[in-house]
Formats: sequence, structure tokens, C-alpha cells
Amino acid sequence: MNNSTLLALRWAAAALLAGPVLAHAQDAPRSDTTSAAARQSAAAERHVVQAISVVRQLDMDERMRVLLAAAKGVFIVPKYTRAAIGVGAQGGAGLLLLRTADGGWSQPVFYDTAGLSLGLQVGAQGGMLAFVLNNQKAVDAFMKKTSIALNAKAGLTVVNWNRMVQGSAGAGDVVAWSDSRGVFGDAASIELTGVRYNQNLNNAYYHRTLSASDIIDGKTSNPQANLLVQALSASTAAH
Repeated sequence: MNNSTLLALRWAAAALLAGPVLAHAQDAPRSDTTSAAARQSAAAERHVVQAISVVRQLDMDERMRVLLAAAKGVFIVPKYTRAAIGVGAQGGAGLLLLRTADGGWSQPVFYDTAGLSLGLQVGAQGGMLAFVLNNQKAVDAFMKKTSIALNAKAGLTVVNWNRMVQGSAGAGDVVAWSDSRGVFGDAASIELTGVRYNQNLNNAYYHRTLSASDIIDGKTSNPQANLLVQALSASTAAH
């Protein structure tokens, strides 16, 4: 056997040994990506389940049911993780559901929330939050591609539900509700800032790349969200 033949055999053996290693190296990033998408999908599903609890809390108040029945949409933050002192509280994941043309409710759209300010009480703990969107102007704020703000600078009046119950405030463009009275107290002015469309979470939940409008327009669905949509529909159907 000559030297050229030996060299060819060695190269062939090396290629055979390297093949599985290279294949594994190529598969690793794909596996990591799959795991990340699975984690995000699971997180989105948890948010949906938690949002059902928020709807059930809202449904316990007759006045809130009446308000929701006439609403154009609702933005639910199932678990507000921390209420900071004063302003600039850290937020949590939120879900937007809007009225559909037939009077029902859309599939949920996932957003990140960065800060809740003005009216946040010192020492208050986080909890369930809901922002009822009373008109098209409030809905349009969520359809922007940039960071969303529900505040006076955006031309929106955000009313404290506690003050509405007391009869000291009108409905405004948005009504802010919490299961913990201590979060808002009796403050007249509340604002939610830094709300952003969570592209990764929506992609993972619906298994395709979508815009907020795509989801709202019914171009996709996830059966796991049906219980949330049904709970909201049941809460508002009687009115």
C-alpha cells in the first residue's frame, strides 16, 4: 500500500469520526432554540390560566360586569410582581383581549409591562390588575408598534376603580382595577407605561410569527385560550 493510499484512508476515517461530532454541534443550537420556545409557550399558558382567575374576580362585582359589558377591551396583568415605593414599580406579563365584530372576545395578545406610576401606594404589594378599555381611543393605544402608555400624555384618562365605586369619578378612557385596594388607594390619577408587544411570547404561543393585529383579527388561535375567552364572554353576556 503506497503513501497516497494510506493518506486517503486516514482522511476517510477522520471524516467518519468527525461526522457525528459535527452533526451534534449543528443540532445543539436548534435544540436550545426549541427549548426556549417551549419555555415561552409554557409561560404564556400559565399567564392565560392566571388571567381566568382575574376574570372570575371581576365577575364577582356586579358593577364591574356592567362596565365590562360595554367595554371595547381589557388588559389583564394576572400577577403584578412587585409594588415599589412611590413610582416606577416593576411589572409583569399582561394579556390584551378586544371585542370582536360579533360582540365576542379576541384571542389574548401578550405584552410586557414596565412600570405602574402615580397612585401606587407606599408599601403596597403586587397582585391582580385589570385595565378596562372603554373606547376606541384606548384600544388604538395598544395597536401602536412602539412602547405603549396609558396616561394623560397619550391623551388618555385612567380612572381609579376605587373612586368610581365611591361615586367620585367618571368612567374615563380606561378604568384601573386591582384585587388589592392598597395598590391604588384612593388616588385619582394612575398611569401604566412601558407596555410593549412581546413578539417571542406570542410567536411561541401561536406557533408562528404574528402581529397584534393578526391575533386580534382572528388569523390564528390557540385552543388553550378558549377557557379565558369563554369566561370573559360569560361575564359580559348577561348585560
